[in-house]
Amino acid sequence: MKVTVADVVRAMDAIAPPHMAMEGDRIGLQLGDPGRPVEKLVVTLEVTPSVADRAVAWGADMIVAHHALLFRPLAELRWDKPRQAMIAKLVAQRVAFFAAHTNLDCAPGGVNDVIAERLGLVRPELLDVTGRDRLVKLVVFVPTSHVDVVRQALGDAGAGHIGAYSHCTFAAPGTGSFKPGPGTHPYIGQEGKLELVDEVRLETIAYERDLDRIVASMLAAHPYEEVAYDVYPLAVPGRAFGIGRVGVLPEPMELEAFVDLVRLAFHLPHLRYAGHPRSRVQKVALLGGSGSGWIPHALAQGADVFVTADVSHHQAADAVHDGLAIVDVPHAALEAPVCEGVARRLSDALGPSVEVRVDVEGVDPWRFV
Repeated sequence: MKVTVADVVRAMDAIAPPHMAMEGDRIGLQLGDPGRPVEKLVVTLEVTPSVADRAVAWGADMIVAHHALLFRPLAELRWDKPRQAMIAKLVAQRVAFFAAHTNLDCAPGGVNDVIAERLGLVRPELLDVTGRDRLVKLVVFVPTSHVDVVRQALGDAGAGHIGAYSHCTFAAPGTGSFKPGPGTHPYIGQEGKLELVDEVRLETIAYERDLDRIVASMLAAHPYEEVAYDVYPLAVPGRAFGIGRVGVLPEPMELEAFVDLVRLAFHLPHLRYAGHPRSRVQKVALLGGSGSGWIPHALAQGADVFVTADVSHHQAADAVHDGLAIVDVPHAALEAPVCEGVARRLSDALGPSVEVRVDVEGVDPWRFV
């Protein structure tokens, strides 16, 4: 069975759910036909003219990137301007393009979790809560003969998660009634005859974003031709998601030693930082990309040091005066490691018919001397 652009989009939406994106972000399918087959897929941080040239030369059908290809509206599309010519080339070669930006920052296993893992942080938590998954109550009425199989199908599809527990449901017995109409093929009963059946009201909770998959699994396991079920929105707050992470180092260390740890973790020859080299650090805040706007959040959470990118002179000076050291990692170097994880997860989801390649060569414009 062929994999299509739409299949890649579904896989990416599972990795980086679109509802986690921050307001105004440009994410999703920006070029391409959802029905077009995909056999070769490139994962990158952002598309540069060189990345596009290599993708086309390789015969790529689709590119998945962290940074959007089309962020601001195009006023023109000219072949004498390199970036615009790059877009025109991708269109001419029918290469699809998909972006997962702040949703990949916020998602479990995304940009910020990868950074936290590289730094060896213990018990990382959210730096800033930007939203919560919405919860719903799913209720289905099941004949007693199929309660176990429907319960299992619901849990296996992702329903019934409460904290560290899965497959959580509640069942209450009752009597269901129905009269099969003309042309029906009831599992229980006869056409035109009112039936009273021992049934169970089986209820569970689910995240709204998973509801389509869970309902499909429930319907496949249920024996009835027409399944009676209800979905109710819940006021109970769901799982929080957000930008950045805060965690602790296994042991405290001096700032200068921590900066060297960061430098080695991201394979950099040099690194700039602000703060006293001998100061003690253990609680670490981080945010992939341009995170200077979250310096107040790092201070509020009692971090000793904040690892991010694109910090200005005045922002760094003010942070140090307030007691927060800053480690400024080049933007691309900080975010590019997520591409390997995305590629592995896409390869697992799409199967052996799709060849997935990571290409981050030359995406960082900064050089060191």
